[in-house]
Amino acid sequence: MKSLNLTFKGSLGKAHTLKLAYANDNLDAKTVKNTMDQLAALDLFVSNGEKIYAQPVSGKYVETTVTPVYTAEETTPAV
Repeated sequence: MKSLNLTFKGSLGKAHTLKLAYANDNLDAKTVKNTMDQLAALDLFVSNGEKIYAQPVSGKYVETTVTPVYTAEETTPAV
C-alpha cells in the first residue's frame, strides 16, 4: 500500500503527520507544497490550543509491504 505522508510543524513546534492513503501517487513537489501551504493557511485543525498543521515541512510517499505470518483457517461447520 502506498500513502502520501505530509509532515507539518505545529504552532508550538511539535511535528505532526497527515497520512493520506488514497492520494494520487504522481504528484510533483510543487503541487504537494502548494497544497500543504493552502492547508496550513486554513487553520482547520487545532488541539489543546495548538494549530496542528501550521507550517509545512515535507511530503513523501511511503510504501508498506504486508507479509502475512499467520491466518486462521476457516472451517466449514459439520452438517
